[in-house]
Amino acid sequence: MASRNGAASYKAGLRLDHRPLNSKSSSFKSRPPSNSAGSSVRRSSPSSFGSGGIKGDDGVPGRVRVAIRLRPRNAEELAADADFADCVELQSELKRLKLRKNNWDSDTYEFDEVLTEFASQKRVYEVVAKPVVESVLDGYNGTVMAYGQTGTGKTFTLGRLGEEDTSDRGIMVRSMEDILATISPDTDSISVSYLQLYMETIQDLLDPSNDNIPFVEDPRTGDVSVPGATLVEIRDQQTFVELLRLGETHRIAANTKLNTESSRSHAILMVHVKRSVMGREDNLSVDNGEFSCLTKSFKPLVRKSKLVVVDLAGSERIHKSGSEGHMLEEAKSINLSLSALGKCINALAENSAHVPVRDSKLTRLLRDSFGGSARTSLIITVGPSPRHRGETTSTILFGQRAMKVENMLKIKEEFDYKSLSRRLEIELDKHIVENERRQKYFDDEIERIHLEAQNRISEVERNFADALEKERLKCQMDYMETVKKLEEKLVLNQEKDERSSNGGKCNGEGPGHSTSDDIAEVQKLLHKEINLRKTAEENFENLKSQMGIYTPSEGGGDIEMLKLRKSLEEEVHQKKKLEEEVIVLRSQLLQLSFESDQMRKCLERGVPRNGVDSLMSPMGHFQSKDIQNGDKASYSNLFEQVGLQKILSLLESEDVSVRIHAVKVVANLAAEEANQKRIVEAGGLTSLLMLLRTYEDETIRRVAAGAIANLAMNEANQELIMAQGGISLLSITAADADDPQTLRMVAGAIANLCGNDKLQTTLRTEGGIKALLGIVRCGHPDVLSQVARGVANFAKCESRASTHGLKAGRSFLIEDGALPWIVQNANNEAAPIRRHIELALCHLAQHEVNAKDMISGGALWELVRISRDCSREDIRTLARRILHSSPTFRSEMRRLRIEY
Repeated sequence: MASRNGAASYKAGLRLDHRPLNSKSSSFKSRPPSNSAGSSVRRSSPSSFGSGGIKGDDGVPGRVRVAIRLRPRNAEELAADADFADCVELQSELKRLKLRKNNWDSDTYEFDEVLTEFASQKRVYEVVAKPVVESVLDGYNGTVMAYGQTGTGKTFTLGRLGEEDTSDRGIMVRSMEDILATISPDTDSISVSYLQLYMETIQDLLDPSNDNIPFVEDPRTGDVSVPGATLVEIRDQQTFVELLRLGETHRIAANTKLNTESSRSHAILMVHVKRSVMGREDNLSVDNGEFSCLTKSFKPLVRKSKLVVVDLAGSERIHKSGSEGHMLEEAKSINLSLSALGKCINALAENSAHVPVRDSKLTRLLRDSFGGSARTSLIITVGPSPRHRGETTSTILFGQRAMKVENMLKIKEEFDYKSLSRRLEIELDKHIVENERRQKYFDDEIERIHLEAQNRISEVERNFADALEKERLKCQMDYMETVKKLEEKLVLNQEKDERSSNGGKCNGEGPGHSTSDDIAEVQKLLHKEINLRKTAEENFENLKSQMGIYTPSEGGGDIEMLKLRKSLEEEVHQKKKLEEEVIVLRSQLLQLSFESDQMRKCLERGVPRNGVDSLMSPMGHFQSKDIQNGDKASYSNLFEQVGLQKILSLLESEDVSVRIHAVKVVANLAAEEANQKRIVEAGGLTSLLMLLRTYEDETIRRVAAGAIANLAMNEANQELIMAQGGISLLSITAADADDPQTLRMVAGAIANLCGNDKLQTTLRTEGGIKALLGIVRCGHPDVLSQVARGVANFAKCESRASTHGLKAGRSFLIEDGALPWIVQNANNEAAPIRRHIELALCHLAQHEVNAKDMISGGALWELVRISRDCSREDIRTLARRILHSSPTFRSEMRRLRIEY
């Protein structure tokens, strides 16, 4: 018994043709008709598919391509026709077929492709369907149809799923594979409908309940569509195969004498392909009647094409199939629809004025495939049995007539308004965002200019007020003489003090007595100076009142006014210098008083002379608490007597020695927390930063950096330092300085800033970490100790931020290259350096994200050493806990066989 559409026959007798395919066999080509001796040859139309050019908007001419495929003998035919030769002889190289009428006569026919019983499914697809699929991907409609007697292998050729053997995959499956491999999932789409035409009703194979679907014909274009059919979007091959399997289960089939599973309906697979392309559009700009330039733009297009694969029910003769009852009605309906299709093919082949496309729903559905705008390939299937010579002849003649039908191919594309709209919306959003950004920048700039103008106005008002105040002051020339006398007296006092000190080796009371006399004398001079100042102020008021008496009418009034103004300016300048020198003298007086008291106390306790000198040395470290309190008291006394504004004004003095002395005083005052707020509010921080920015004197930079370091111990001041660019100035100073004391001060200031959790990111961004690491070039232990303290502070703040979820990722210290220096100095001989580095390593190791970098950098060995040998119990315990809790460290220690 034959299986459905000859599938079993193919599997039983098929031998794959493994000959290599050349370019000529990959597509249909018409061959010129030729005559054979003793045979009649049926000729096809000379036009070939793809020949000719584009004729305006009418499309491209393309003939229907026809291939014939021979089914091998099945088991029944091998037994029944064993004594008879095949009625068909194929000459595949010549693309010819001989149909034997009898033993001595035969007819010869030519086709676009002749496929023997050994042709593989792959070859059938490549020569029949692949050109059509490529045209569909280019935007044309395409049709692949199988026609033939029942049981000759139409369904095997088109709809075989190939689940048992992938080489058996039919045209439907292979077509979808090529389409999915070509399209872009982001911009293109595929949707599928699977229908059957049964007893002149259109039924949905994907939804059996939808069993009477109407179709719609466009009156303008004549295109036929089935809007009521189920339309499924395809994303992958597996989904498509499942749909085919579902449709095959719903397709109507019956058992006849010719085929145990004879299809009783025409199966129609519709694949809708939608692709987005960019079409080129040439625009010519005209200037003064001449073409001035040629511009090319692109417009978005959508190509909507359709691939129709039609598996026609097999034609049959009633006396051979044995159909009766309802099957007889099915057979009549099949034969009537195929007869209507044949009539349409005949009319088209003969260029008849009337084509009866409305005689059947099948012909109306295939209107675009024959004589329309689709590229069409027809494969006709025949069997070799001489018992069915009549059906074979009818099938061959149908294919010969179909080869004469010529279609006019038209590309199916339209303007993609939706894509263009989306693109324009995106562009509009971009322009809106850009406009808002520019508007915000413009508003911010206006606000900035407004604030800057207000600040400048305020500054001018302050300067004007200060100028008026300075103009009001008057200083007499006697101040200069007084100051000179004070200087001479100070020199004499110092000489006497040296002589008294030398004599103090024998007599302990001499130096104290001499110094007390000198102090008393200097205090008298100061009182005298104050009285002179009051007298000068009274003279100024008198001069001011005299100036009011002059009028412009007096002849020499203007000249006198100019002279008086010039005289006032000179006096103001001299007064400023005198004030500076008076402040310096007061500070020196306080220092002398302090040194005298300390010398007296030391001599009373019997301290040797060299010990006294070391305690009074400006660079010495005071060991006595009384001495420290005395030092603070002396500067506080100076602070109260002179006034903060006067001291800060000396920072801008033109005299370098005055400026150095003033910055030292500010630095010592900044060491007291009680003074820091007043110094910052009075502008002292800004003045210190200005000294770092403008002066290159090493002493000024060193003392200014020390003062900033003192101020940086207060958290509120730290944010002000960062806001005024302090870290950048400290970084520049660190890069330029070579003096260890200066570098120690700078490192101390940065180390204090490293202890603020809020400044971590800004500190790193403005180069604070790299500046701190650059200071290690000095190598001085005191400098390295400050660097280690800064690294420990920064690591501690990072660890705290990571624990609270405020920071993710590797440590900034590791990213800026601090780990090698940390590992190198983890066992430094200096205890302060070693303690800070050990603490920094523990903080870095607390977070797993740093573990791999620390292992590769050698920090694991230092952590093990710290957990064993660290002198501080808290650090040692922290290191042990980290090594136990970190999976990365535990794994590495097991690999290195470190016993712990």
